Amino acid sequence: MAQDASAINPLFQAGRWLRRNVLPVLANLKLAIMLLLLIALFSISGTVIEQGQGLAFYQENYPEEPALFGFLSWKVLLSLGLDHVYRTSWFYALLILFGASLTACTFARQLPALKVARRWKFYEKPRQFQKLALSTQLNLSDEVEGDGLGQFAELLEQRRYQVFQEGDRLYARKGLAGRIGPIIVHASMLIILGGAIWGGLTGFFAQEMVTGGDTFRVQNIFDAGPWSGPQVPKDWGVKVNRFWIDYTPNGTIDQFYSDLSVVDPEGNELDRQTIHVNKPLRHKGVTFYQADWGLGAAQVKLNNSPVLQLPMQLLDTGGRGKLWGTFLPTKPDMSEGVSLIAKDLQGTVLLYDNDGKLISSLRTGMSTEVNGINVSLVDIIGSTGLQIKADPGIPWVYLGFGLLMVSTLMSYVSHAQVWALATAEAGKPSLFIGGRTNRAQVTFERELVSLVEELPGEATAPADDVGEPATMS
Repeated sequence: MAQDASAINPLFQAGRWLRRNVLPVLANLKLAIMLLLLIALFSISGTVIEQGQGLAFYQENYPEEPALFGFLSWKVLLSLGLDHVYRTSWFYALLILFGASLTACTFARQLPALKVARRWKFYEKPRQFQKLALSTQLNLSDEVEGDGLGQFAELLEQRRYQVFQEGDRLYARKGLAGRIGPIIVHASMLIILGGAIWGGLTGFFAQEMVTGGDTFRVQNIFDAGPWSGPQVPKDWGVKVNRFWIDYTPNGTIDQFYSDLSVVDPEGNELDRQTIHVNKPLRHKGVTFYQADWGLGAAQVKLNNSPVLQLPMQLLDTGGRGKLWGTFLPTKPDMSEGVSLIAKDLQGTVLLYDNDGKLISSLRTGMSTEVNGINVSLVDIIGSTGLQIKADPGIPWVYLGFGLLMVSTLMSYVSHAQVWALATAEAGKPSLFIGGRTNRAQVTFERELVSLVEELPGEATAPADDVGEPATMS
């Protein structure tokens, strides 16, 4: 036994040291508020500062001279990890520390408060009622049967109180959910934090620009957690069956769509959906969002040749709008040819010669003669820009927010307690009645006064006699 005691004693001493020194610090409300503000501040920075972009992007948008706000250059931004805030070790540390603070507060304050709320005793002496926030003495009339406790208990039950009666003593309560609510609030916030951390460690973010008709696998990953490997699809891919854009009558884009098929390595279709903005495709925890578009290829015919598909590339216009172009050779040695330029999927391309002179314009289904060759425009193939995300923590975050909304409403429920003691002075029955609540004091006072008024008798002490709250034991 001595050996067991010596083995347990260091653990006991360590636990006692933690309870005395660490737990009070973690449970400090000021610390929790400070951590919450820091998390909110860095979350805002992660929203304002573009996340997961390349080095060239940050060098262009956050130069050293002049630095944003005088200090925020691309070097500072990258060194602090502000280009991937939600996956930095210090952001995880903030989330874990805030979770530890919530846990400590739950065990140090909320659970003891619930334990006190559930523990009670009958009041046996009239002087105990003087300590309650609200109390009165009611001399009962002859109309009351017995000591009046039975009638008082019925009135309390009608108002949904849970009533305990023993002899000439009564205790009633309602709204215990108001004491449980704060505990569930903390639990729901811990679930949200856990979901955020899990999603950051196991999720990934990718982008793909795919021409209609092509099949691709997720490869262009910009940001990924250290444990994201199992989430990246390996045994299936996605085929872009078709991409198209709906235009308004004045020529502006109304909506763009992608017809996508999920296919296995043999090309068998596993799922098929048409996506657009705010309507993604979800498959095995991976979500494909419609995010961008482009021109992928131009299909042309030279005289009676088969259809030729020429890939189109985005041109550098110096910020003067988007244009896509490709080169169409008109001689086998590529010594002569024309450039095809287009700006949208409405079926029109412009043809320029080697000197940059406009030759002609073509619409889908039309043809023109260039260098003695009949050039026909068959179609312009669009390319879809997809954002691909996997975040296994999202279901936990949604669960946490759902519980948070419910528990926040529960926290506003008042926990009301009522005591009563039947006595007989000079042969006349009387009731000592008192109560307290943790919120909605005025509403509770009106309710208790109405209860007293429904009992036949005369109050000999004011119902709003305020004193120190009674201590439950």
